[in-house]
Amino acid sequence: MSKITLEDLKKLREQKKKELSKRDSEGKTTQIIIGMGTCGIAAGAKDSFDAFLDEVDKNNLTDVSITQTGCMGLCYAEPTVEVIVPDMPAIVYGNVKADIAKRIVNEHVVGKALVNDHIFDKPAADILK
Repeated sequence: MSKITLEDLKKLREQKKKELSKRDSEGKTTQIIIGMGTCGIAAGAKDSFDAFLDEVDKNNLTDVSITQTGCMGLCYAEPTVEVIVPDMPAIVYGNVKADIAKRIVNEHVVGKALVNDHIFDKPAADILK
């Protein structure tokens, strides 16, 4: 087993800082919040989380934060994801597997169009206007 050099440690630190910066919401306008309660994790929320990270990287989106929260109360529709994009209503998507996560990034975040076949909840604030 070889020893890790100081240069290797610096590279690893920079790589991890870059990965963790995606979870920082400060100064970012678009938020993707993934329900990672036990029900979400059991339904595959970790795979969805990783798919969101990969797709945001592929699209080189720097204004998007990806965070996790606890159970959103829609256990029957796990994994659930709330997406907040400026000038659009906040949307909660359900049954978000990895392929749907990629669609959400490409269609909702980039294309500004809702992924209608996976919407499970839409806060009433936009309805009351």
